[in-house]
Amino acid sequence: MENEISKGKKTLFQDAEKLATRSGDEVGVMLFSPGGKPFSYGSTSIEEIIDKILKLKVEDHQRDHAESISIGFVALEDIHKELQALNEKERRRILMYKIMHPVSEIPSDKHMEERKVAMMLRVKKILNETKSAILGEHLKFDLNVVPEPEEDESS
Repeated sequence: MENEISKGKKTLFQDAEKLATRSGDEVGVMLFSPGGKPFSYGSTSIEEIIDKILKLKVEDHQRDHAESISIGFVALEDIHKELQALNEKERRRILMYKIMHPVSEIPSDKHMEERKVAMMLRVKKILNETKSAILGEHLKFDLNVVPEPEEDESS
């Protein structure tokens, strides 16, 4: 059984080497025996290949994170503009009421208040989603990262 595994590993590493030679790509293969012993082949240093993969993952993560943050800012900016328009409309309504009824108390506009409450709820939702996304990114485990081999084991 172990001889078959050894032959399979050798064949896999040879195929990886052929692929790297023919394509000019960097190819890396990592295997772990049932006992946890690591074996690897790399057309260049397997560590360099892993570093490149991790760097690309970090860049992708940063780009995705920046995109999601900008979407949140756009949504908040839209709500801010809507609030400014509502405040301007309310200011004009109050001014007109004061002109038309100088001694009367200005009644509240229930529709306007309901719209402002709805906007506040949208802002809270966006903030909670943003917090969740940020916390989720900090707590995410990357299961594709391979642990470093112990020093007494060789490849």
